[in-house]
Amino acid sequence: MLNYDFVLKETNGADISLKDFKGKNVVLYFYPKDNTSGCTTEALEFMDLYDEFQKQDTIIMGISRDNLKSHAKFRDKHNLPFLLLSDENEEIHNLFNVMKLKKMYGKEYMGVERSTFIFNKEGELVKEFRNVKAKGHAEKVLEFIKNGE
Repeated sequence: MLNYDFVLKETNGADISLKDFKGKNVVLYFYPKDNTSGCTTEALEFMDLYDEFQKQDTIIMGISRDNLKSHAKFRDKHNLPFLLLSDENEEIHNLFNVMKLKKMYGKEYMGVERSTFIFNKEGELVKEFRNVKAKGHAEKVLEFIKNGE
């Protein structure tokens, strides 16, 4: 089994690690860029369901390659109640294998495959959602946590 523990800075500069949340479910979602339409949709849907996730004893963490300043603007603009982690060097993106070859306007580039990983209260990875569509995704994640499917 892979060791998915890591330490990254969150918006206010504190070090955050997966093991900090042992005893809680963790939703770790990777998204391409702060303040873009799809990423804002996804973040707002997680925010709208935040109380439901709390009732399920679940922590939500968004992770992107944006810097802490960008995260702070994104968080403050939308009043996001959950952690945003900065992985500017893509180390954790690579650990979770979410950097993929993409194509736009005929050009190929390495980009983030929107993905979500769910860890149980023992810190074990129990579900991966890969190449997800932002709209409606938070609801699917909540359903999995509630029902295990």
